[in-house]
Amino acid sequence: MQQRVNTSKERVEAIFNNQMPDRPAIGFYAIDSDTAGKILGRETYWRAKAKSQIAFWEGRRDEVIQSWIEDGIELYKKLDLIDIVPACCESAGVCPPKNYKPDPPRKIDDATWEGKDGKIYRYSPITRDITIIEDPAAKLGMINLDKEMWDGEIILPDESIFEVVDAFISAFGNDRFVLGRAGDELAWFLPGGMEIGLMEMALRPEQVKQVYLSKVARANAHDKYYIRRGQPAVLWGTDISCQNGPMLSPKMYRDLFLEGFSQRIASVKTFGQKVIKHMCGNNWPILDMMAEAGIDCYQSIQQSAGMDIAEVQKQYKDKFVVWGGMPVEYLIGGTMDDVRRAVQKVMTEVAPNGRFIFGTSHSVAVGTNYDNFMAMTDELNKFI
Repeated sequence: MQQRVNTSKERVEAIFNNQMPDRPAIGFYAIDSDTAGKILGRETYWRAKAKSQIAFWEGRRDEVIQSWIEDGIELYKKLDLIDIVPACCESAGVCPPKNYKPDPPRKIDDATWEGKDGKIYRYSPITRDITIIEDPAAKLGMINLDKEMWDGEIILPDESIFEVVDAFISAFGNDRFVLGRAGDELAWFLPGGMEIGLMEMALRPEQVKQVYLSKVARANAHDKYYIRRGQPAVLWGTDISCQNGPMLSPKMYRDLFLEGFSQRIASVKTFGQKVIKHMCGNNWPILDMMAEAGIDCYQSIQQSAGMDIAEVQKQYKDKFVVWGGMPVEYLIGGTMDDVRRAVQKVMTEVAPNGRFIFGTSHSVAVGTNYDNFMAMTDELNKFI
């Protein structure tokens, strides 16, 4: 039976309540700066990761936050077909506090910086992001797991870090489904980063688990300070898998992390939150555990990694909502016809089965062809 709705927010709530809405809901994990700038008709800091980071380093915090608020709100007002508004993503969500005094790294060249702690940062023109490429402290045998244990201290956040999130809730909270954040996600724990973390799991699994559960306890204790009044859901974005499957064995995930992640989900649900889990990659081997942990929605269903959204929906419809249907590869490197056919396929074959939100795998990512994005929205309008 179709549920009568009056707002985008009610439409998404109906989907989570296992009811058929008046039409499929539409949302994206994020809309990156190049596409956002073309929609706005100007340059923006919105989801401009490197540009925002450099501006923070240079002490221009308020300039960035003004853009995140004004440009972000204008962006989603222009895209009025979108039902879900994320206010929690990097370079568009929680921000440095007012009177932020940066201790910037030293610039080595146009694309490289060195921090006082020896960390090396590098700009990637492909992702337009700045990442740590070398950390002298993250070496096998140098990770002091005891220092990673939570000491029980509650650290209250500066309320100004929620300036952007609160502005979005104020602008859209009554009508659209605004996604916020909570304490740390902690889908899993990688002390020292990916390579060192995986080695630590293999060499010291019990210690890793002990530290991880202490971090879970810390995050649970801090949820009430980070979950904002007016947000109905939390969006978490840590990937666990790559193209070919999980980055650790399913057994290791169950042994080390499932208990703690289940506790994280249970904690945020005590605040009335739905839990939306973004996961790129081939997640088939761990989907049963994600369902067991209690996620309400699986976002970023990556067709190119073997995740067929129709099959995921068929197997897990009674467990969680599926959110996806548009391969981001089509938006970046496909044709407008590819994009239109993908919209038609998911809207005719998946949407009628319910428990479905239309979106892209991952996000509307850097490098998206603007004509392809507009073809997608045009085709979507035929179904709404």
